[in-house]
Amino acid sequence: MKNRFVSAVLSAVIVSGLVLCGTACKTIDVFEKNVSIPQQQWERSFQPVIVFNISDTTALYNIYVTLRHTHAYNYNNIWLNVNYQLPGDTLKQQRVDIPLADNNKGWLGTGMDDIYEVRRLITPQPYRFKNSGECTFTLEQIMRESPLKYVMNAGIRVEKVNR
Repeated sequence: MKNRFVSAVLSAVIVSGLVLCGTACKTIDVFEKNVSIPQQQWERSFQPVIVFNISDTTALYNIYVTLRHTHAYNYNNIWLNVNYQLPGDTLKQQRVDIPLADNNKGWLGTGMDDIYEVRRLITPQPYRFKNSGECTFTLEQIMRESPLKYVMNAGIRVEKVNR
């Protein structure tokens, strides 16, 4: 009886260790910050700023813009200026058109109830940071309508590429 108990405890410890290693050993370093849009009405003058640090300059990264909106959003897309300054570099700007819906498929993001989230890759291929340090991204909506209603959050997500 005692041997069965010891065997069961030992098996539980081994299984727990394997589960922990399985989840911990496959992690991808991720940074994500989303900024709430006041009252779900994105004024042009409201420009969320996202700041993070990069320390590993040997890795490749994917950089995404993340958006969350409700089903009441009035357009199939959103246009943004993504202003960014990377360590040791000058301020740059990238204009991005993010599709949010398709006339045949409906909303393109992942959804729950009436809220949808979209991640749009803004680097054409995995990116390697030249220098470590602080990265600053500023998001500016440049749609004709201001305030742009029913946008809940906007942000940046950085994922280390698994090789």
